[in-house]
Parts: sequence; C-alpha cells; structure tokens
Amino acid sequence: MTSMHGIIHGRVIELAEDPGIADGQQVHVEVRALSVTSKWGDGILRSAGGWCDHPELGEVLQAIQQQRQ
Repeated sequence: MTSMHGIIHGRVIELAEDPGIADGQQVHVEVRALSVTSKWGDGILRSAGGWCDHPELGEVLQAIQQQRQ
C-alpha cells in the first residue's frame, strides 16, 4: 500500500506526486484530512511570485514608491 498527499478539488483528488499506476486503473482510497498547521508568514510565502509575469509590474511598483514619498 502506498501513502501520499494530495489536495481535494470537488470530487477530484490532485496527488502531489505520480502514483505510478496506469490511467484508468481502479484503486481503493482512504481519505483523512490533514490538520492545518500554518505559522505566521506562510501565506505571503505561498503567494510570492504571483506578480512575476505581470507586464506592468515595474510601473505599478514605481507608482507605489512615488505614493509613499
């Protein structure tokens, strides 16, 4: 038996790694919710890089800097 983590999206479970089982193969699944233990700052770390592909990022940051002064 293999144990791995995943995330539930409605009726679909997205596994964190490849289970190594053929697509369409029937499986037995036992689901247990993991306790959420987050520490201060985890939220900002998960969102880091969210603006990295924003085309106007430089302009936005410059406007924020100007407003601060």
